[in-house]
Amino acid sequence: MGIFGIFNKKKKEKLDQGLEKTKKNFLSKLGKKLVGKSKVDDEVLDDLEEVLISSDVGVDTTIKIIERIEERVKKEKFFANELDGILKDEIADLLAESNQDNVEEFDLPKNTKPYVIMVVGVNGVGKTTTIGKLANQFKLAGKEVVLGAADTFRAAAVDQLKVWGERVGVPVIELGMNKDPASVAFDAVEKGVEMNADVVIVDTAGRLQTKVPLMNELSKIKRVMSKVIPEAPHEVLLVLDGSTGQNAISQAKAFTEATEVTALAITKLDGTAKGGVVIGISDQFKVPVKYIGVGEGIEDLQIFNKHEFVDSLFKKEEA
Repeated sequence: MGIFGIFNKKKKEKLDQGLEKTKKNFLSKLGKKLVGKSKVDDEVLDDLEEVLISSDVGVDTTIKIIERIEERVKKEKFFANELDGILKDEIADLLAESNQDNVEEFDLPKNTKPYVIMVVGVNGVGKTTTIGKLANQFKLAGKEVVLGAADTFRAAAVDQLKVWGERVGVPVIELGMNKDPASVAFDAVEKGVEMNADVVIVDTAGRLQTKVPLMNELSKIKRVMSKVIPEAPHEVLLVLDGSTGQNAISQAKAFTEATEVTALAITKLDGTAKGGVVIGISDQFKVPVKYIGVGEGIEDLQIFNKHEFVDSLFKKEEA
């Protein structure tokens, strides 16, 4: 096995470990519901609906999955022990509708330099940590990275990003606490152009108390960055905490209403049994899940691979 094969195997093992709690919770509930059942009928589908909702897939997405399975059952009879295979297929199809073809590497679009990513999300979801890990992955891929500390309402956020900058070895543009976030974003993008950097990642404040100020603030940041690069930001990345389950869906709703979110990063999947929320968020908002966090290590941010995610979620224990 070559070096890339070994790397991919380790990455998949980390994903398996990260989704272990979700998988055990989900398959355990499903297994208990199927005890004594021989075929997939209305009663079994009612039980499946309960399992999916209790696994944080979400009501709307659960109903969609159940309806799809009902259509298959009408055409062909299935035994109860085949249900997990049918469910795996339907979830894979659902994720395929909302997510692009899998990308294996941390890469950036060609002919866009610097590529500007504006990162949004509430406080405490792992937003700044995700930025640090993302910067590290780009740095490992040989990219020049600039970070912008535009979450100026919390001194800890600025300080935390500076620590990540030192750890990864990339410059952090900051003006200190209570400064205009748009000014920081402007300076960060300008620095990226000056350095001929490959990517500029701008952190923003995570306040959701009222939507109008949030919308105005994010709009201003985007408008100011576009003065340096007309197309900036090229990506608006929303970071969500997977361990919060349905609360993550509420946050996604608020931010997608406040700004044009183009990609998602879902963190802390290793510490929760609520990984099913990835399915619901992906389906309901039709925004691709780009990254997932499956551990605390600096390299534990992975590119979301829908096929590997479903495989890990349904992976049976080896005898």
